[in-house]
Formats: sequence, C-alpha cells, structure tokens
Amino acid sequence: MAALCRCEMDIKLIAANLEDLDTILQMQKEAFSELYAKYQDTETSPATEKYEDILFRFNQPETTYYFITTDNTKVGAIRIVDCKDGVTRKRISPIFIMPEYRNKGYAQQAIKEAERIHGKQHWKLDTILQEKGNCYLYEKLGYQKTGKTEQINGKMTIVYYEKD
Repeated sequence: MAALCRCEMDIKLIAANLEDLDTILQMQKEAFSELYAKYQDTETSPATEKYEDILFRFNQPETTYYFITTDNTKVGAIRIVDCKDGVTRKRISPIFIMPEYRNKGYAQQAIKEAERIHGKQHWKLDTILQEKGNCYLYEKLGYQKTGKTEQINGKMTIVYYEKD
C-alpha cells in the first residue's frame, strides 16, 4: 500500500498573547537570520527588531500575532493586520517558518488559514524580489504584483503584492 500523502497539513493558527512575545521575537530573529546575513538590511530586517518593536505592533488593535502550529509544535508565526473596516487591505507582515520546518507547505497552509479566519479578499503583503521562492508562493496563492518596488540596498529590492 502506498504511503499516505498529507497534502493538507493540520496547520492551526493560535493567537499569541503578551507572554508569548519573547518567544515570537526569538523565533523571528532565528528565522530571518539567513536573509539578514545575505542582504545586510539593518533598517528593515525582522532579524534586527527589538522586543519594543514587537510589543508596539502587538498593542495595535488591528494586529494579531499567531503561532503557526502543527501537532502542537510551533513551526513559525504570522502577523495579520486587519482593520476590519471593509476598506483597508488586510496585511501579512511578517510570516516566517523556522528553518527546520521549511519547504513542507506550512507557509502556504498558514496563509490559507489566515484568509479563512480574516476573509479571502482584499489583502496585501511584500517580500524580497530576489527571493524567488517567496514570490512563487504568493503568486501561487493568487497574490499579484502591484508594480511597486522599493530598492532597500544594492542587494535587495522589496516587491509589493495584492490579492482581491
């Protein structure tokens, strides 16, 4: 008999609370450390953020941080900005998967779950243009480039996406 295919993983988004912010910060620093080493983006890299940065965003009423979990294991996190006003686009910023759990479909399932929770329409996000895997993931999920880009440094450009 063939092995079972777990094409739809059992991903759950679990809302973080104030006591979880240290964990989120440490996970974020580890998850983004490779990109920071590659692009040396000291101004906007999540790897260089401080606790106060996470706390500031956590306290915004439109922000929810979630742990991305499978089998009760935290494999990453995602921050959703949702003003719930029907006008402002919902935003993913950031999403990350820990290095040992990458390339297993967790990010894709986490985004689908975030869209299920917050509504499938009217989203935006941005990513590093040079990271083709990230671009591929978002485009596969229906996000389209807006045409806006922002040069961060000589190695890195941010590309903006929207989904309606």
